[in-house]
Amino acid sequence: MKKYYEAMEHGEIKEVFKDVFFVSGTMKNEFFGSMWQFSRNMVVIRERGDLSIINSVRLNEAGLKELEKLGKIANVVRLGDMHGVDDPFYLDRYNATYWAIPGMRFPEGIKPDKELKEGGEMPFENSSFFQFKTSKRPEGIIRLNRENGIMIACDSLQNWTEPDQFFDKETVETMTKMGFFVPANLGLAWLHECEPQASDFSNLKQLQFEHALCGHGYPVVNNAQQQYHETFKRMFNV
Repeated sequence: MKKYYEAMEHGEIKEVFKDVFFVSGTMKNEFFGSMWQFSRNMVVIRERGDLSIINSVRLNEAGLKELEKLGKIANVVRLGDMHGVDDPFYLDRYNATYWAIPGMRFPEGIKPDKELKEGGEMPFENSSFFQFKTSKRPEGIIRLNRENGIMIACDSLQNWTEPDQFFDKETVETMTKMGFFVPANLGLAWLHECEPQASDFSNLKQLQFEHALCGHGYPVVNNAQQQYHETFKRMFNV
């Protein structure tokens, strides 16, 4: 019998935009030699009754019942190589189609059904895929062509403006000292692990968007493009 990553504390599923849902939960993992506990987010897109889960976060049974009320779980989409621990649970429970970027690392017995590539097939309509070309581990962003552009990111774009209820005290202290709690920021652990270069952010600036839903932090509703462009300038001078 497969052993899945445990379901931990999470919040309610919220409809941020029409047919675009967002839920925050908990992650525990070891970084830089110590255990961290922090929040992570899952985005759910609904199209004609089918649901696509992006940046999966395992929900408890009550949460799964609420998710199932929204529609049929048809797709599980992985945007970042540093995420994915809950993908096997959703794939097995719902027999969903698995979308991932070529070159990602997978647990034994797991492989993608569909590849995410720029200009390629997408799990839902009115969307496009952007891939970081210089990141040492695969990472991408989906641009949803609704509401003047919604960027759905994993670790690259973040928006931890302050700690939430899913952090423990020690992690808050550590991440505060390291500068994680900055609006419209880039993922500091991702930058350290994957070392993306300025050229990726120059390319990313060509995409037009108004909002951002990231793997970590709060939704950026309105004026997201200007805020992230200022971050690209500050961190990469592009």
